[in-house]
Amino acid sequence: MSASSAFNDEKGGSSNVGEPEYGHDPASGGIFSSDYKRHDDLKEMLDSNKDSLKLEAMKRIVAMIARGKNASDLFPAVVKNVACKNIEVKKLVYVYLVRYAEEQQDLALLSISTFQRGLKDPNQLIRASALRVLSSIRVTIIVPIMMLAIKEAASDMSPYVRKTAAHAIPKLYSLDPEQKDCLIEVIEKLLADKTTLVAGSVVMAFEEVCPERIDLIHKNYRKLCNLLIDVEEWGQVVIINMLTRYARTQFLNPNMNESLLEEGGGEKAFYGSDNDDDTDDEEDKEEKEKKKTEATAIVKRKPYVMDPDHRLLLRNTKPLLQSRNAAVVMAVAQLYFHLAPKAEVGVIAKALVRLMRSHSEVQYVVLQNVATMSIKRRGMFEPYLKSFYIRSTDPTQIKVLKLEVLTNLANETNISTILREFQTYIKSNDKDFVAATIQAIGRCATNIGEVRDTCLNGLVQLLSNRDELVVAESVVVIKKLLQMQPEQHSDIIKHMAKLTDNIQVPMARASILWLIGEYCEHVPKIAPDVLRKMAKTFTNEEDIVKLQIINLAAKLYLTNSKQTKLLTQYVLNLAKYDQNYDIRDRARFIRQLIVPTDKSGALSKYAKKLFLALKPAPVLESPFKDRDHFQLGSLSHLLNAKAGGYQVLPDWPEAAPDPSVRNVEVKESVPEWTKCSSREKRKEKKADKPFYSDSEGESGPTESADSASDTASGSESGSGSEESGSGSESEESNEESESASEEDEEEEGKKKKKNVEKIKARKPVPESESEPSSGEDVKKSEKKSKPRIGSSESESEEDNDSESESSESEEEESEEESEEETKKKKKTTASKPPSKPPKKENKKEKKEMSLLDFDDFDPAPSPSQVTPLNNFLSSSLVTDLEGLSLTDNVLSPTTIIPSGNLKTYELLHRITGEGLSVEYCFSRQPFSPDPHMVAVKIQFTNSATSEAKSLHVEDAKLQSGMRIKEFPEIEVLPAGETVSVVMGIDFCDSTQAANFQLCTHTRKFFVSIQPPVGELMMPIFMTENEFKKEQGQLMGMNEITEKLTLEEKCQGEHAVVQRVTTAANLSRVPCGSDKECRFAGKTVTSGSLVLVSVVTKEDGAAQLTVNCEKMVIGTMLVKDILQALTQ
Repeated sequence: MSASSAFNDEKGGSSNVGEPEYGHDPASGGIFSSDYKRHDDLKEMLDSNKDSLKLEAMKRIVAMIARGKNASDLFPAVVKNVACKNIEVKKLVYVYLVRYAEEQQDLALLSISTFQRGLKDPNQLIRASALRVLSSIRVTIIVPIMMLAIKEAASDMSPYVRKTAAHAIPKLYSLDPEQKDCLIEVIEKLLADKTTLVAGSVVMAFEEVCPERIDLIHKNYRKLCNLLIDVEEWGQVVIINMLTRYARTQFLNPNMNESLLEEGGGEKAFYGSDNDDDTDDEEDKEEKEKKKTEATAIVKRKPYVMDPDHRLLLRNTKPLLQSRNAAVVMAVAQLYFHLAPKAEVGVIAKALVRLMRSHSEVQYVVLQNVATMSIKRRGMFEPYLKSFYIRSTDPTQIKVLKLEVLTNLANETNISTILREFQTYIKSNDKDFVAATIQAIGRCATNIGEVRDTCLNGLVQLLSNRDELVVAESVVVIKKLLQMQPEQHSDIIKHMAKLTDNIQVPMARASILWLIGEYCEHVPKIAPDVLRKMAKTFTNEEDIVKLQIINLAAKLYLTNSKQTKLLTQYVLNLAKYDQNYDIRDRARFIRQLIVPTDKSGALSKYAKKLFLALKPAPVLESPFKDRDHFQLGSLSHLLNAKAGGYQVLPDWPEAAPDPSVRNVEVKESVPEWTKCSSREKRKEKKADKPFYSDSEGESGPTESADSASDTASGSESGSGSEESGSGSESEESNEESESASEEDEEEEGKKKKKNVEKIKARKPVPESESEPSSGEDVKKSEKKSKPRIGSSESESEEDNDSESESSESEEEESEEESEEETKKKKKTTASKPPSKPPKKENKKEKKEMSLLDFDDFDPAPSPSQVTPLNNFLSSSLVTDLEGLSLTDNVLSPTTIIPSGNLKTYELLHRITGEGLSVEYCFSRQPFSPDPHMVAVKIQFTNSATSEAKSLHVEDAKLQSGMRIKEFPEIEVLPAGETVSVVMGIDFCDSTQAANFQLCTHTRKFFVSIQPPVGELMMPIFMTENEFKKEQGQLMGMNEITEKLTLEEKCQGEHAVVQRVTTAANLSRVPCGSDKECRFAGKTVTSGSLVLVSVVTKEDGAAQLTVNCEKMVIGTMLVKDILQALTQ
């Protein structure tokens, strides 16, 4: 029966009397109706001999399942087709069976032999589907068959089938936990798998079956770190969460020294720090001092060095902060929060703020985690304060969480801005949100003493608000604030006493009564009258209010019994017959305590002390204060309760476990061994005559440092993900790990260097005139390189680990050291005049140079020619080849811009300064006392007739994080003379002004220095390849591109370079193309990379690209450079 005829039959509806008629939408094809004839039709199609009809029927059935319709009565008809030879039908049958196998177990068992045959099918999709169906039949009888199928699938050729095997493991474990040992063997086997498709699934199985067996992870740790970037998104989440717990058991706490020093001081600084009665006992102070001395002793004894594997994990997860999947970003954020050093955690802030532009569900989870982070690491989110401002379209739960974050971020510098925000929030129509805002104001007042009175006054003004809920919440918060300083605020208590007539919210009435009772001595005339009014309405009040009326009566009876004795007895009598047993008990207890009788016990003597004892002021704490003991991003953290299946985040170990457990043994076979040795021989030959010495002497400092770190990470990944240390097998096997590619790059680099050595070797320079220092370096490098190649695997791994550690965590120091080395060498070479080779040989060399395909080399200019600014690095390399010595100033970045081009700004006009005029400029020289500060050159000119004395800086008002290093005091500046000094300012990578007072012996002048964004950076040197590599890592949100049109006078390369370097303190990067100019630098404070490229096109059109880790700096820099190029 055809499908069309079936549809026509159905359009007629049901003709039987008493049965409901079904209306059909023609667009739906009528296939989703509840008419059972339709199912009969499908059964006929499934029983037919034509595969096309079977396929059509299966498509419709799967569509029914997708729409949520019940298709279980078709199970017998579908299961018959499990042996169908048509692959498309077979796939759909398996999809159906996975859905219904658990419900129709008996029928599914009948076809079990077919599933077993499916496991041997040549098509990988059929094999995987058969295993999926088999593991969905939840009958204990077939556990051995499932176990066997999983073991076979774990060794399957197809990674897709192995992935399905990993998915089947938790299903079998939940069916029969006794199979755990056998399943662990399979998990161990699959963990060794090198394909990214399997990695996420097997780690999920590991987490479900045996999360405590971290010994299975040791050998696979480095491989998982290196594969992480290529695993599918949900696999990344699982792996990152597992590696977070693994790292907490295997590595030392990177903030160990800091946490020891800050012990006992960290959180108190935020919670209740500003208590006015700072009465610390001497013993407490002694204990703190002891702790500090112990901590400093520990710091001196054991300086912390990060494990290279710890660094590998942090380095390989960082790029995932730019993932499109919010769960991946959240997973990396929690990993950094739990594992990274404090200085590096800040990178996650920007990524988390980006997630807040997502759906409200994602925002909710992210804000929960940000609220927890902002308690311990407040400074991390302070730059993004405005991102947490509340929008009117936000749902209430998002508003409350943003309020929580804003309150956590509040400090002395930004509290005025935050309170202004809170004022607007109080006008909202969302009552729950308004209540939360008032509570937030209360928390700000308790945490920041300076604004306590301001907040109290604001809350008192809210008491006259029309909305009762606002007034009620204000009363509750004021009650808590008044407990801190009740003596100063008796007027507020009187004002609140008057509100008892109007306010009906029970909690607010109870708070007012408690305040009046607690501080009845401050309002002796009003308190009895309030009790009189309350006694009238006692029977109609809520229970919480009744309890406070009894308390008020008791306190007044003890302090003012003449006026309130009868009232108290009346209230206690009313309470004696109340319906609530709590109130009856309270009344009975208080009567015995305060009214002395013969039977009353010894306690009645102390009634006054019991009731009117000084009570400690409440500390308004964040509800997120103690949530960080749950792993961030987990369901348990979200609920603030341990959820099923939650794995506790382990504490850091006190002593570092053995790192060698992560080393992978090398399995050697004869042919591979011979290949290794031949490669080693080649390496030894290359090491005989290095073009540049190993001490990074004549190569660019950053290049050598980076290559060292690359090789180190390569060796780590090699030992983790591959079986040979040298990487020869990795070329044979189709592995895509980073180590292989890095080693290949290294090989190519060495070949190029070897070719250049041949050129250098042909020069007719006599030995006496050759450079002695470079020769010694070559010998040293030979000695160093030979034993390293010949030494064992473990030694090379240790070397590589140390290299990666030094290159990653102390990159800046290595750059400085290498620059110093180069300068020393240049000086030694400059002392002896180099010999000039004959012209013929020069020509020969130039020809050979053109044959070599160097990216970094341009055709050599004549020695007499002056090196132009745009070409200085490439020409310097060529002149080095020709035996010419380089002077120091070629490599120093500060010589790129002449001091004459520095822009001068006015700090103090001579009229304002009464004859003293002050100008400043950014010198672009490193500030020697602190390299993280920008050097500012200040020039004082005394135009007055008298001398100026005692010129100095006072009262610096800086934004959070900024620092200032004052210039030495100028004792006397005679009339008509000028003097220059240098001061250092750490602008914290922001363009916010540094405000301070410039003082003379008679006057003080308020001045401010605001830096252009281009002065917040310092130049660094890079090769073209390094530039491209770093630019490739700073894509997406970190890249800003603008199109512009250059004027005629600015179209030349020299003009572009001059204008860009004037606008920003960057150095030129060599480039093979004439149409492109590249510049590189890093921010002075954080060392974040800043890469700029200007590509010129025809007719003056150009494209400006800025890549920067800090988006704000990148955006501002684009504006400044655009302005410089288009003026």
